[in-house]
Amino acid sequence: MMKPIGGYFEWEFAVNNGGFLHSDGILLNSGRHSLEYILRSLGKINRLWIPYYTCDVVLQPVERLGIPYSFYHIKNDFTIAEEFVLAEGEYLIYTNYFGLMDAYCKEIADRYGDNLILDYAQAFFSPRLDGINTFYSPRKFVGVPDGGIAYSNNSLDIDIQTDLSYERCAHLLKRHELAPMEGYNDFKGNSKIISNLPLSKMSVLTQKILASLDYERIKERRISNFTMLHNKLAEFNELDIPSLDTFSCPMVYPFYTRSLHIRNLLIDNNVFVATYWPNVFSWVDTDSIEYKFVNHIIPLPIDQRYDAQDMKIITDLLNICK
Repeated sequence: MMKPIGGYFEWEFAVNNGGFLHSDGILLNSGRHSLEYILRSLGKINRLWIPYYTCDVVLQPVERLGIPYSFYHIKNDFTIAEEFVLAEGEYLIYTNYFGLMDAYCKEIADRYGDNLILDYAQAFFSPRLDGINTFYSPRKFVGVPDGGIAYSNNSLDIDIQTDLSYERCAHLLKRHELAPMEGYNDFKGNSKIISNLPLSKMSVLTQKILASLDYERIKERRISNFTMLHNKLAEFNELDIPSLDTFSCPMVYPFYTRSLHIRNLLIDNNVFVATYWPNVFSWVDTDSIEYKFVNHIIPLPIDQRYDAQDMKIITDLLNICK
């Protein structure tokens, strides 16, 4: 078919011809499908070790593929609580929590090698470690309707279709012109749709959006906001935050507080914070570190949409609670 010429205009993007962050990976339509691609590429898996402190969407491809799995605990510094000796056909998934665990990921990559799968859904700016199966979820960091990126040591000889994203952009567009609450149902609906999608290639639309972004600016703003919050809150934060020179770029500022009303106070003042991850409550005992993390870690926004004045709003609100 001949290329169409003329007609109405599309949404134009300032496309970076050099590609985008991790554009050399396997471009798929979601983070969970990126994990699925890796799992399928490994062939027979006798057992998969998964952290208790993780999102339950990780289990979707695992259960879909019928892979036996077990959970493991982490410590209060997000490191693995026990030493694993992985048998043949066993693999371990580790999460780069909040994008802060780059140095530890390198440490366990040396230890487990090909038997390690790194979940970088919260660490979009962290570089892939050579030879380590890794997956990313860009929509945790930037405004795209979907998308995931996999790095796999083995390729899959399968024919997969390219996804279409144009019907999943309502929440992104509403965020420009309406209050966040006005598009939240669209956002949740989009997430539900993604959970039921088949494994597909990343859409052309998502690729164009990703190729239009200034990643250096995004990274600098995130680090600046993170540093500002840390300078103000470190003495009150019960987490031991790794040194800034040990990780690439954070997703949020994880603030651990024993106060259970701070989360609602922030939300009531239009500072929207998530809970990572409520599903963990049904997996662990109430005295476990994972249970406490879900209850007490408040992921404070530090992303590229905000500046020093916004960070001051957050710290001023938290001063009420200290």
